[in-house]
Amino acid sequence: MKLTAKKCDSAKPKDKAYKMADGGGLYLEILPNGSKSWRLKYRFLNKEKRLVIGLYPTITMAKARKARDEAKIQLSEGIDPNEAKKEAHRQAEQQTDNTFKVLALEWHENMKSAWSEKHAGNVLHRLENDILPYIGGINVTKIKAPDILTMLRKIEKRGALDIAGRCRQISRQILLYGIQTGKCEHNPAEYLKGALKTHKTKHFPALEPRELPELLSALERNDARLYARKERCIHSAV
Repeated sequence: MKLTAKKCDSAKPKDKAYKMADGGGLYLEILPNGSKSWRLKYRFLNKEKRLVIGLYPTITMAKARKARDEAKIQLSEGIDPNEAKKEAHRQAEQQTDNTFKVLALEWHENMKSAWSEKHAGNVLHRLENDILPYIGGINVTKIKAPDILTMLRKIEKRGALDIAGRCRQISRQILLYGIQTGKCEHNPAEYLKGALKTHKTKHFPALEPRELPELLSALERNDARLYARKERCIHSAV
């Protein structure tokens, strides 16, 4: 007979652990300390195994039954549910360790021996203050050009256009290092060339033809002073 929520809730601990079957290998194990754990009994390669699904009531009866059904599908495909669970856990840990922050600090540590102490400090300052607070938590395999651009726009709003440009270059170098070390495959910072604001170029006014004689005269006067200074230097040396 299948379990009900009422039966699960009312199950009391005993001196020894005992099981309450739900069907299809799924059962609720009640431990002497009062905790209740969903488990699945199955066979893989002719060996009996147990899959720990989770504690009740955190894992509801519906979720436990769904986990049982998913495990049955894995078994039908020749997959050991326990190994599949370990692999999922490993990938989850890898995703956590593969953030832009982790990569950036690894890149900085790798590069600082080739830099001056001052430059290494400046780069770390840019990372900690302008870059990592905004994109540090993003997985490097999922970071996109708009993520980086949004970060750079915040710097631009301060009027720090040169710093925004340097932060783009730092981000580009970090992601290039990520490609080189196999942690990511793309460098979205490469696509931001031309997307940032730049300082206006100040052009000097064009010289009018009538002003040309005055310019030539000024150049001649300057040449004379330079020649006289050179002569004084020669005589002083002698």
